[in-house]
Amino acid sequence: MGSVLRGGAWRVVGVWGAGLVVAVLVAGVGGAPAWADEAPPPGVDGAGSGERPDARALPASAEVGDVRFTSSERIAPGVRFRTFETSGGGGRVLGDLLDADLRNPKVSVGLLRPPVVAARRTVSDMADGQRAVAGVNGDFFNVSETHPGVAATGSSSGAEVVDGRPLKGAVPDGQRFGPALPVGASGESVIGVAGDRRGHVARLRLTGVVRSGKTSIALRGLNQYALQVGSVGVFDSRWGAVSRRRAVCGTDEARGAPCSTNTAEVTVRQGAVAGVSDVVGAGAIPEGTTVLVGREKGADALRRLRPGDRVRVSYRFTGPIRFRFAVGGFPILRDGEPLDGLSPRGPAPRTAAGVSRDGRHLYLVVVDGRSERSGGLTLAELASLLDEAGLDDAVNLDGGGSSTLVTRLPGAASVTVRNVPSGGGERAVANGIGVFCAGAMSRVSCPGGVCRGRR
Repeated sequence: MGSVLRGGAWRVVGVWGAGLVVAVLVAGVGGAPAWADEAPPPGVDGAGSGERPDARALPASAEVGDVRFTSSERIAPGVRFRTFETSGGGGRVLGDLLDADLRNPKVSVGLLRPPVVAARRTVSDMADGQRAVAGVNGDFFNVSETHPGVAATGSSSGAEVVDGRPLKGAVPDGQRFGPALPVGASGESVIGVAGDRRGHVARLRLTGVVRSGKTSIALRGLNQYALQVGSVGVFDSRWGAVSRRRAVCGTDEARGAPCSTNTAEVTVRQGAVAGVSDVVGAGAIPEGTTVLVGREKGADALRRLRPGDRVRVSYRFTGPIRFRFAVGGFPILRDGEPLDGLSPRGPAPRTAAGVSRDGRHLYLVVVDGRSERSGGLTLAELASLLDEAGLDDAVNLDGGGSSTLVTRLPGAASVTVRNVPSGGGERAVANGIGVFCAGAMSRVSCPGGVCRGRR
């Protein structure tokens, strides 16, 4: 006997051990969605895997079946983990849900990330290193390259905000990795938490300027693997050692288009131009040094700078929300309605993040796929799942072999992968969303960032 979600509302379907009755909660009433109850039934999670090659040949499907929660556990105060079952065009689907209650002052959500932007780590490594109690993989990223002699950077496609500061900007839509954007969506969209501790989905646009004397050059990129045609971008020590050459390849509409032949790079050290070159370079950027990269008209503008010129670089994100933390992801649910243009084909493993109507709950969802145990969901089905649950706004994150959800058991030295990644193990990814709880790691010692459980 289990609890079933239909049309965004719980039904009482039985009594669980010790006489616990599953409560009825109608989605959209109050701030939290239907699956935000605090006492769902116990159960077990499935296991096993096996690739399923026929996913693309399955019939189109835009809606999921009934959603039944099969287990629940409290990971930390204000943080609850659940497993669920549903069905889609690919058959049975198994998934995991994490609910972070932002009303709890001990709970916070932040960006899981490698030491630098142009790098990849597994979700487990990032969660352990940052002492998160839970997390999922994040944005799509520059996973491969077709340009001869150009290295894949491993950096994410969308924007990132850490501690209220821009870490990187979003690449042009045509340079993204991942599925086509739905109608009205933008690669500049993010999900995150603002200073008021409420979750939001919004669009962030990077704006900036390079000033030197009477010269003013618009800035359109920050630590990103692709720049707009004709623009200038800035790279700093947070980028890493990977070549910046990828930033001048492709166009705003075609990721695989040739690299630009009109490029320039300006090195600014301690506020003064230290060098100007036509070649876009590589290597770690020291603290206190900024590298400006331009292509086409942007390159022409940078060549007007001369060694010794004083330079000031400034940039910020503009948008309706001032985020403390944000990560890129494209919207699939807005005001409780699935967006138009979501593909009903190709069930696959999926990762999503969403918020309740009042922004006080942030939800992380992973569904397994491409296996006999779990068929996965289409994008349209994923939006249907989140809609049925009563979420207000939600984004799709990187899926497939990247889909990973981890949690940390109380007092444990390391996190545990709770889903079954389709590749047989964790994939190194560009970033993720981490859930943190003050005091939850008090029983764990982490000297030098290496955590060991106390006995």
